[in-house]
Amino acid sequence: MNITRKIEDYAEIINIPRPEPKFHRRMPMIKRAAQFAPFAALTGYAEVVERTAREHEAGINY
Repeated sequence: MNITRKIEDYAEIINIPRPEPKFHRRMPMIKRAAQFAPFAALTGYAEVVERTAREHEAGINY
């Protein structure tokens, strides 16, 4: 199933301004960005990958 859409499909809503909240202020951009910042779910993973790569490279005879 292939769904294709054209910009013309959105012509009636494309230039509508973004709605503003009525009962609270918008979150400052810096706080919003912090919510989506990467977190350390795999703490130490990068070090393990680097160590494994070094070990394998050391075993390669050129």
